[in-house]
Amino acid sequence: MTKEEAKKRIEVLKKEIEKYRYAYHVLDQSLISDEASDSLKKELFDLEQQYPELITPDSPTQRVGGEPLKFFKKVKHEVLMISFNDAFSEEDIKEWYERIKKLVPAGTKIDFYCEHKFDGLAVSLEYENGIFYAGSTRGDGKIGEDVTQNLKTIESIPLRLHNKNNIEVRGEVLLTKKEFQKINQEQIKKELPPYANPRNVAAGSIRQLDPKITASRHLVFYAYELITAFGEKTHEEKHLILQALGFKTHLDNKRAESLEEIFQIHKSIQLQREKLPYEIDGMVVIVNNNKLFEQLGTVGKAPRGAIAYKFSPKEATTIIEDIIVQVGRTGVFTPVAILKPIKVSGVTISRSTLHNKEQIKRLGLKIGDTVIVSRAGDVIPQVIKVLPHLRTGKEKTFSLPKNCPICHTKVVEDQGGIIVRCPNKKCPARSQERLYHFVGKGGFEMKGIGPKIINRFLDEGLIQDASDLFDLEEGDIAVLERYGEKSSQNIIKAINISKNILFNRFLYGLSILHLGEENAIILAQYLQRKSKVLEEGLQIKDLIKLSSFIKLEELRQIPSFGPKISEAIVDWFQDKNNLNFLKKLAIKGIKILPVFLETKGKLKNLTFIFTGILKSMSREKAKAKIISLSGTVNESVSSKTNYVVAGENPGSKYNRAKKLGVKIINEREFLKMLK
Repeated sequence: MTKEEAKKRIEVLKKEIEKYRYAYHVLDQSLISDEASDSLKKELFDLEQQYPELITPDSPTQRVGGEPLKFFKKVKHEVLMISFNDAFSEEDIKEWYERIKKLVPAGTKIDFYCEHKFDGLAVSLEYENGIFYAGSTRGDGKIGEDVTQNLKTIESIPLRLHNKNNIEVRGEVLLTKKEFQKINQEQIKKELPPYANPRNVAAGSIRQLDPKITASRHLVFYAYELITAFGEKTHEEKHLILQALGFKTHLDNKRAESLEEIFQIHKSIQLQREKLPYEIDGMVVIVNNNKLFEQLGTVGKAPRGAIAYKFSPKEATTIIEDIIVQVGRTGVFTPVAILKPIKVSGVTISRSTLHNKEQIKRLGLKIGDTVIVSRAGDVIPQVIKVLPHLRTGKEKTFSLPKNCPICHTKVVEDQGGIIVRCPNKKCPARSQERLYHFVGKGGFEMKGIGPKIINRFLDEGLIQDASDLFDLEEGDIAVLERYGEKSSQNIIKAINISKNILFNRFLYGLSILHLGEENAIILAQYLQRKSKVLEEGLQIKDLIKLSSFIKLEELRQIPSFGPKISEAIVDWFQDKNNLNFLKKLAIKGIKILPVFLETKGKLKNLTFIFTGILKSMSREKAKAKIISLSGTVNESVSSKTNYVVAGENPGSKYNRAKKLGVKIINEREFLKMLK
């Protein structure tokens, strides 16, 4: 992104964030989720880090909170109530660490204090001679609201300290999940709409004019910052002093000596998150040494020495890079949004189904739009909202095609035009059998990917043909019901492993009519000779060029090729749809490995059968080697079989060979024959 483009993006981001900030903090209205808002702020922060000269005082990254409501007396904070910049990944934390490391003397040991990032309302408590006399909200960081009477109703806030000091303490007011459920049950009984989340209820409770209403909500307070100095040298010591003074603090906070420990603590907290009695959205990482923390200073209005390491959001903003149409097994068109990859709920999402044209119309969606993607409840990611104010004017309107993008048949519409489908039963997109063959044994052999998985991918609009398999991300699969992180990792691993494939298996996987595994080896040898490519193999783009030079007369001269198979091969490589499919495969990072090409023919007229597992090479490679030496490989044992090669754990073929008196050799003897 150029500086000029960044400047324009920054301006529209600032306006959009300010709109949501004002609605949330001043009007108590949530137009979008906190996570989606954080995602916009993170994009703005990253752009400003890339172009610091574009940072202006009115940027949302340069302020802390919102303006105070007018219902309460305004209170000035003598010490600014700060907020933190956000990090969402290990990479973000590493970058933060590298930034602060440059600002301290070389060799300085930095340790950290990690604590829960509460999802509540930040408040300040002031004590005079050990008696609680004033409490206020954060407001805009400089001026908050006097909510003393309401804070007094919270039992976890001590009204008298264990000493008579004048001190200021800061922390978070929370509503537990249990209390939140009770309050919502009461709302439903009264036929009122339930509240959205505990944080909104906590904030609303503190802003009640009647303290009795606040008291009925059973709020809790956790202290996390001590403004008054007691000679403490670390942030960890501050928490110990707060406990000694009589404040409730979180007891599972931990000190970390390294980044690795920070990551371990973060993962541990995330695993505990659902079991906690209150909501958290991450953890705060603070430079533990107080003197070092002060020396690091601030950037904007956030301290350099602390950062909010948030959990992967269940909602995030990203950009619609394209919309494609997937044609399902029944011919139904499914528009699919191609997203700028974004992490949601811990997984990277690169596409999201848009269901049908009515969904696109309802959202008002265009290609190039900035959108909110949600994965609430760990379900399939959905585009839930368009942010039209972030448009640049380059966005494009999308319409479903009038003809099938695969076979060009005119579409038909069902259910009043909501459902659009291809009526051609022979449409290549509707032939899942080709996909089964492509991923199956003898072809790309993607282990663990069978018909059920292929059908699911087709139904969800994740793939349309076999080439789409190579575009899948773990996050595209993990969000499907009954698919978790481990299974999605295994599927992607199997797909990536299959990218290194023997030429004969590649050809067999193309579903060329009448072409079996053995003839696929012979065709691979023919094409390698045709292209004069031997050990280095053949690239798919070269195969496309070579297709026009495949001669029917030459194929017919190959002993094992009859008229039908020869014509089928020529027809396949002359079909435009097939060539387009090869073009799509050519950009997927597939590496074709050559089959052996030897002309001595030392195994001429000899027939081999394999049973059991070979240690030194795959069975496909062994078959290719035999055929390259003019031998023949069959699948079933007969009296005409010359050799049965027995590997580990041989099957029934071994017993049949003994019964027929066929010579059985082990792997070592087989390798000796090949030399």
